[in-house]
Amino acid sequence: MLQGHANIVDFIALTEGVTGRKKLQKMIYIAKKLELPFQEKYEFHIYGPYSQELAVRIEELCDMGFLAEALEDKGSYIQYTYAVTDEGHEFRSALGAQTGDEKLAAALNERSSRFLELTATLLYFEDLSREECVEKLHIVKGKLNFTDEEIDEAFSFIDSLQTMKKLP
Repeated sequence: MLQGHANIVDFIALTEGVTGRKKLQKMIYIAKKLELPFQEKYEFHIYGPYSQELAVRIEELCDMGFLAEALEDKGSYIQYTYAVTDEGHEFRSALGAQTGDEKLAAALNERSSRFLELTATLLYFEDLSREECVEKLHIVKGKLNFTDEEIDEAFSFIDSLQTMKKLP
């Protein structure tokens, strides 16, 4: 059980902090699809793949003092930022968590939550052909009006992450 928590702390430590709950959800989902050691179950939700288990674990890690959650009022919404505390770094070291490399974590963290939502949604439908996947995307995410260029960029990003994951 605690190893799953440590993997989350480790991943956030590799990113040096994540801004946005939705972004964190998508980053972990994409990392899981790249076979990083995350056990959380995901279901399709309004913003794409979502894990209630991950949301609970993040809350638990904050309650235990391993993650710091900062809230910033943006007027029409609250933005959350997550960072690993000193206690979190000790916890991470004690359990020897290693979820992946910094390049992959950084590549995910530098993208917008909108782009990660697109990417995660495409990965969610990866069992479909590319054409069917795009068709499904337009059905479930029609209001976001993803362009062909954004969709092509997301497919290229997925390819680059898979290549990055294979490199030593």
